[in-house]
Amino acid sequence: MSGQNAKNIALSSDGSAVRIIDQTLLPGQLEYIELRDREAMYEAVKMLRVRGAPAIGIFAAYCVYVLAQGYGEAEFFSRLDADCAYLISCRPTAVNLSRQVNRMRALAHGMTGAPTADIVSALGREAKAIHEQDVAMCRAISEEGLSLLHPGDTVLTHCNAGPLATSEYGTGLGPLLLAAERGMDIRAYVDETRPLLQGARLTAWELQNAGIDCTLICDNMAALAMAQGRIQAVLAGCDRMAANGDAANKIGTSGAAIIARHYGVPVYILLPSSTIDLACPTGADIPIEERDGEEIRSLWYAQPMAPAGIRCWDPAFDVTDHSLITAIVTEKGVIYPPYDVNLKKLFG
Repeated sequence: MSGQNAKNIALSSDGSAVRIIDQTLLPGQLEYIELRDREAMYEAVKMLRVRGAPAIGIFAAYCVYVLAQGYGEAEFFSRLDADCAYLISCRPTAVNLSRQVNRMRALAHGMTGAPTADIVSALGREAKAIHEQDVAMCRAISEEGLSLLHPGDTVLTHCNAGPLATSEYGTGLGPLLLAAERGMDIRAYVDETRPLLQGARLTAWELQNAGIDCTLICDNMAALAMAQGRIQAVLAGCDRMAANGDAANKIGTSGAAIIARHYGVPVYILLPSSTIDLACPTGADIPIEERDGEEIRSLWYAQPMAPAGIRCWDPAFDVTDHSLITAIVTEKGVIYPPYDVNLKKLFG
């Protein structure tokens, strides 16, 4: 699976369902599932069968289109509004989810009075446009990110920011996939990334399948790797970026950035403009999702690896302070500090 052939989100052949890779089964099993009702769609996001901020946004746009096909004319907008609110509620941190759902909803409301069939058709075109725009953004982000690397570099990745988390190429992994296509030698250390082991299960799988030299490490090994000069850059994606450049990403990203600052390793956050929330002043204003602590006590183990009844705290994200970020890479170019000024210049 590489950037070019990743089809982690699509419509079914007849357009009546959203078709996704069930990422909870990777790397052991590659299985596609088709979703037609809102409860299954909600569960797919909640349980991380589909995940990654851009991918969730694309998925949700297709969900709105599929659900709208079942609305009657008299109930169309009441059901649309209810389903949009329901989808948005499933995960709070990634801004792409609410942004793309609200984009679909606004399009429909802007066609009030038009035949229902015309509105549904327009929603289908809009969902496809959202998907195609993400493909273009990921390619541009990958090009910009690759410009910051050199042949022979080894980067540290955290969580998963490849095609599975987006549409094509990815954000944080995009430069690596593009480098591999061009025969440029860029290697990677892959943090396993707690919780859910998305680095070990997904990033390592994507990089191996793309023929990229990669080494899996536990999250607490990054400091030693940097101390020994094994890593030349940290590449990470982002689920929501505040107006001042603070970046919410999978838990542990902030720690990797702090270590990188100590060892003089640049930290690059790669993300599409749809992930930047200029209405959110700082990282302190980003809601942090907390997940069931069973994920760290027993998930992925043959038997529990912690005492029965132990209290668990399982935040899914942390916020990397803008002062720790060397540069922000978007489809419109590489942004340097001061981020509160330059993000608004480019995207305000």
